Amino acid sequence: MIQAISMIFWVLSHLIELYSWAIVIYALLSWFPGAYQTAFGQFLARIVEPFQRWFNFAHIGMIGFAPIVALIVLQVVSYGLTFVEQIIFRLLGY
Repeated sequence: MIQAISMIFWVLSHLIELYSWAIVIYALLSWFPGAYQTAFGQFLARIVEPFQRWFNFAHIGMIGFAPIVALIVLQVVSYGLTFVEQIIFRLLGY
């Protein structure tokens, strides 16, 4: 039981880390002309844009901070998962 719970939290934390890297790579694609039109750019857009759209309010002039806000939110979620995992283990006596 403990191993299953631990594995679930491990998988979730690694998925959050992988998604964070996808956001960073997607943001870096803006430095290269035409990178969003490649197959890789379109793939990342389908994955990253739905989440990143929630944070499109974060911009100053022409500079958008949606990727940074999205990464901060993911980091908070990751810390929350770690906290919940610790609470579960304490409740189970481990």
